[in-house]
Amino acid sequence: MTIDERIHILIVEDEGILAMELSDSLEADGYFVVGIANNGRKALDLCQRQRVDLLLCDITIKGDWDGIETVKHITAERPIPVIYLTALTDRETLERAKQTYPAAYVHKPYQLNSLRTAIELAIHNFSLRTKPVPATAAVPERNTSRDKETILQIEDHLFVKQNYQFVKINVTELLYLEADNVYTTLVTTNRKYVVRQTLSGILERMNLPSLVRIHRSYAVNIHKVDSFNDAELSIGTQLLPLSRSYKEDFLQRFNHY
Repeated sequence: MTIDERIHILIVEDEGILAMELSDSLEADGYFVVGIANNGRKALDLCQRQRVDLLLCDITIKGDWDGIETVKHITAERPIPVIYLTALTDRETLERAKQTYPAAYVHKPYQLNSLRTAIELAIHNFSLRTKPVPATAAVPERNTSRDKETILQIEDHLFVKQNYQFVKINVTELLYLEADNVYTTLVTTNRKYVVRQTLSGILERMNLPSLVRIHRSYAVNIHKVDSFNDAELSIGTQLLPLSRSYKEDFLQRFNHY
């Protein structure tokens, strides 16, 4: 897995040993730690210079900003999911933290399994907040299957769940999707990802206008199509079937790009 495919996490923690242990645990789980900051201004500087997908922030840190003030400065520049890691449990601190709308509030000493769950929920909930919802969209059922949480979208990126972590994929790197019953394989320029979700389910939930269905088992990124005829199309050396029932929609998509 390349660095670009991994979720980038910034740790804001002034206890050096704890920060390194946390960093090692996250790296072992497949995440990429972009850095460790022991004060708010350094954290803001790292966020301005590097890609950060998730912020893990202690509340009591060095410097003139505490963790809550640090989060306010960072999220004022761009939205980012935040998980607070803290030993503080007083009502005043909790109320201040709630005003920054964190994804989770994990108490120290934390359990790794609890933190893993918090990270997964943080990414999932943040994707729901940032995904545009059509005016005609139906209200989702409360008992939605967890299978639908295996792939999430934040702007022009997909987060695909592999084992217990999410892998980040730039939509522009998608070549095509191939269905196999309740499983779908996402083929990118570098590798393949298999998720437990139907092709129809992915296309319905994701806001991906560049993806067009060409067959009951295939959808393609229209920007990656090299050639086509009445029966098939090619993406690089890969030939894919072009079904008659989907051909009209496929051709119409070219008028939008």
